[in-house]
This record gives sequence, structure tokens and C-alpha cells, in this order.
Amino acid sequence: MPTYLRRFGKDAAQIVEPVPSDIDVAQAVEPAHITQVATAAGFHPDDVLQHGPHKAKIDIGALKRFPASNKGNYVVVAGITPTPLGEGKSTTTVGLCQALGAHLNKKVITVVRQPSQGPTFGIKGGAAGGGYAQVIPMEEFNLHLTGDIHAITAANNLVSAALDARMFHEATQKDEALYNRLCPADKDGNRRFSPVMLRRLKKLGIAKTDPNELTPEERTSFARLDVDPEKVTWRRVLDTNDRFLRKITVGQNPTEKGMERVTGFDIAVASEIMAVLALTTSLADMRERLGRMVVATDRSDNPVTTDDLGVGGALTVMMKDTIHPTLMQTLEGTPVLVHAGPFANIAHGNSSIVADQIALRAVGNDGYVVTEAGFGADIGMEKFCNIKCRYSGIDPDCAVIVATVRALKMHGGGPPVVAGKPLDHAYKSENVELASRGTCNLVRHIENARGFGIPVVVALNRFATDTEAELAAVKAAALAAGASDCVVCEHHAKGGAGAADLGNAVARVCEEARKGPSTFKFTYPVEQSLKEKIEAIATKIYGASGVSYSALAEEKIALFTKQGFGNLPICMAKTQYSFSHDATLKGAPVGFTLPVNDVRCSAGAGFIYPLIGDMPTIPGLPTRPAYYEIDIDLETGKVLGLS
Repeated sequence: MPTYLRRFGKDAAQIVEPVPSDIDVAQAVEPAHITQVATAAGFHPDDVLQHGPHKAKIDIGALKRFPASNKGNYVVVAGITPTPLGEGKSTTTVGLCQALGAHLNKKVITVVRQPSQGPTFGIKGGAAGGGYAQVIPMEEFNLHLTGDIHAITAANNLVSAALDARMFHEATQKDEALYNRLCPADKDGNRRFSPVMLRRLKKLGIAKTDPNELTPEERTSFARLDVDPEKVTWRRVLDTNDRFLRKITVGQNPTEKGMERVTGFDIAVASEIMAVLALTTSLADMRERLGRMVVATDRSDNPVTTDDLGVGGALTVMMKDTIHPTLMQTLEGTPVLVHAGPFANIAHGNSSIVADQIALRAVGNDGYVVTEAGFGADIGMEKFCNIKCRYSGIDPDCAVIVATVRALKMHGGGPPVVAGKPLDHAYKSENVELASRGTCNLVRHIENARGFGIPVVVALNRFATDTEAELAAVKAAALAAGASDCVVCEHHAKGGAGAADLGNAVARVCEEARKGPSTFKFTYPVEQSLKEKIEAIATKIYGASGVSYSALAEEKIALFTKQGFGNLPICMAKTQYSFSHDATLKGAPVGFTLPVNDVRCSAGAGFIYPLIGDMPTIPGLPTRPAYYEIDIDLETGKVLGLS
């Protein structure tokens, strides 16, 4: 065991009761130098790109240093349909890894997503875990980290600027002038196509490389993207919860000569560029994905891409450092790779393929990689299986589904759980019947996971108000539904020691799963029509009886199919608070009709993106956001109040 590993309650920091605030726990531990963590994880010094003493980028080239045959046990952590308070999924991911690494002497790497500053300063807080199961330094983890989200924001908004500028210039210039400005002559009178322009020429079927050789018709076809302003799909982004940017008008200044149009902002982590980062497998693959992102449709119903705009190469330059995952550590010193972003309700919401691949090779065949899928298993794990695993070709060995008695009581008919308001008495006193009624939600998540062919371990996070009878009722329901095990966990209060039983259960299930061939399978084949794939998720995963489509959704599905995108997988944008589109429908609703109000195309990332019901793609701030508590100690420089 590496000498820097810290076991709470044994050879390092002692447990404090009651558990202090997350930031107080995190700041009470001095992290190991990141080079120690990297060396123990097996990374070569040349692949460790330090960003200060406690975090580093791991070069994607590290993949080549490990045997290609290395493939650790692959564990995905998801959850039941949560309350607005969260059920401790990130905490469980970290706690399980602390147990496996610091207490059970297994080689393990945690793979999690970089938090968005929207929730960090909004209502939910950060995503470093909690209590004695956290990624540290939690301030760096929850804030800027190594700048990946900022790079995504800048790259995304460069596309917006390029698109609006191109539409403006096409509207104010004649064909020949436009062509001459795109391919200007140098001082000797020579002109050339830039490399990205050759991509557009190939798309148009023009086999010429000398700008002077194009016919007038070819020059017009090359120079004019002819974007339909009513069919611009690309939106600007920022990493802040700002509801007033959901719908805006751009181009109002007189210098834009009346070229106004209605658009809006998304949260930065919902950008297609974030999904590209999550699903890419190499720098070359990233370049191709960034170049084929569709930003609009022209007046002949052809897709307009970022390479058509000439910006695909520049985007790759802006994103080149983001392809390397960030290495950090848990409170007990086990290694963590942080890569890609959250929001599985409105985005892909999974950690990256690259980080998982690096981790699986680094831990070797006997080690463990624990990766996180966002929100409930109906959205985060569904996308993990149907999108991420489809592109990575890696089959999971075990799924951990996180549950709490509190959430199951809500699903059993308990009073609403509202962030910022005291919990109702029903959640603080024993009510086995209420908890038992709510296990229908857990049961469906277990059945869905098993439908993918993945064995399930339920992690039942214990709260102080839970009783033995309630916990026993939930465990019985989980086992009856086909879970391989259901383990009561206390890692929030006890660190890795509180998840040791969970670690043993996961190890046992992984060992059993590897005795035979993989049973993993997808919900649908990509060859099905877009509607068939949407309806497969709606009926098989959510429990809907059918799907309805708005006129806009029908139009978009027909267009994307015509454009050749009908064979892409589906990435639903849906509320995380219900299996349905209606957040008030708790438990395991059936018989509802799922409304698809809009559909977007993420051709670069590689999926079609239906919006279910009224689903905003940038959150708003509550009356009392988390930033009220956040400040800085002016004497020590320590961050205060971050959660």
C-alpha cells in the first residue's frame, strides 16, 4: 500500500462526530503531492502535467504506456430518482473507492465529472462528494479546476460569433466580393485555400485546390453557406445559472443592419463541445467531431457544419489541452480522474471515455475503475449504456445504484422534499409502510440495469433518522427485484471504512461477472428509426405507454433523417425528478404519454437530442443561492462556505 494513503480512524485523520461541514472536513486533511498520487497509480512522470502541487493533467498518451490487454473491473455508479437534496451518488462513488483502495488493498481509480459552477453557486452546491468521502482539494475541484469548462465556453461562443458574422457578411456582400475576401491574394497576387476550406470543397464535390480554377457557380456554392436564419440551432453558453438568458434577441445594434434573430443560452456543460470531449477517443477523433458539428440548416435543407464555417481547426486548438483528464485524490489518498461534465438531465452527463480508458489500463486486470453517471439511472445510466458504451466498446461489469430511505419515502407518497426547507416529520420518524411503497422506484431502476445485462449492487446510504426496520424493508425489496446485494453504507460519516461492505460486494459481483461472457446489451439498435429509438427508451426505461410529438419535433425528425442523421443514438433531455416528463409523478408511473416538444442534432458528439416536456437547458437561481455562504478568509486565503 502506498505510504501516503490515509485510513480514517486508523493511521491518519480521526473521525469527528457529528460530521463537520464538507469544506471543514476537506481542509482538515493535507493532500499528498500530486506526483505521489500519480506514481502510485502507475503513471509515467512524462505523462503528468502538473497544475500546482495538488492536481495535474494526465496526458492522453499515457494510454500507449500500458498494455492494451489491461482491462480493470468496470463499475458504473448511478442512482434512484433523487430528491432535490440528492442522495449521495458522488459521495458513494468516492466512498466506494476509498474502501477499495485504502481499506481493501485493491488498485482503484475513481472517474468523475467536473462540476458546473451553476449548481456550485446555485442550489445544489458542488460535486466533490461529502463528509468523509470527498475529492480534494474540494475548492479547486468545485471551481475552475484546470479550465476545461472555460475552454468549452470559449470554443462554443467562438462558433456563435463565427456563424453570426458569416450570415452578416453574406447578407451585405455580392458573390465575387465575398469569394475574394475568403480567398484573398497575397502581395504576389497568389491565393490559396486554407486546409479547412478543402474540407468544404470536398463536401461540395469540387475536386480543385487552386482558388483561381473555380467556375463562377462553384465560387458561389463555396462562398455562400446560405444559412436559413430560422433554422440556426447553435446557441451560446455560460457556466452560470441565469434564467434571463433562456430566450434573447441578438443583432439589435444599428451596425448589424437589422439582422436581428431570436436565440438563447444553454448552461456551458450542455454544449455539444462538452459531449464531444466526453465521447472522443483521440485528438484526431476530436478534430473530426468538432468539425462535423451542425450549427444550422441552409435554405435547401442541407446541414451547415463548423468546418463549413472554417472554424473546426481553431476549435481543436482551443480544446487541445482539455483532452487530458485531470488527476486529483480522495480524502484517503486514492487517485481520481476528473473529466467531462454533469447534467445528465439536459446533456450526456457522464465522465469521459478517455478517462475511463486510461484508468482501466492503469489499474490492470485485477484493479477497479469506478465511473459516475449523472442523476437517476433512467437518464445517466441509460446514456452511459446506449451512448457511451456504444462508442467506447467497453462493457461494464457491475452497476451500483444509490438509494436512500428518505427518497423512497418520497416515492411512496411522502410530502414534497424542497431544497432550503426543513424536512417534514414523515422523513424523521419510522414509517416502514411509506418506505416500502416507495421501493417501486428502486425496483424499476434495478430491472432497467438488469435489462442492460449488468448485475446490480444497491448502496443504501444510511441517515441518522433511518431505522433498522426501514433499512431491512428496502434491502428485501432490492434483493427480490434481482439485485445481487444491497448494502447499508456509512461512508459519509466514516469514510472508506463505512463502505467496506459495499466494496466487498462489488468485488464479489465483478469476479462472478467475469467468469463468463458479457451479457451486456443495448436498449435499441441504431439502425432503427429515430422515433423507434425514442419510443424504445420511453416504453422500456421510463414506463410510458407511448410518445407524442409536437409539430416542431415532427419537422425536426424528418429533417435530421433526410440529412443522414437517422442512425445516431438518442440523448433524452428530461426531468431528473421522475421517470416521466412530469416531476410530480413519483414512484414508478406507468401509462403516461411522453411528450417530445423539440429535437436537436448533435452530429459531432454523435447523438440526437429530444427535449421532453418543458425542459429548460439553463437553470435559474433560487431565492437564496449557495453564494450567500461563500466567502474568503482574508488572513489565510482559505475559501469559506463552499459545499
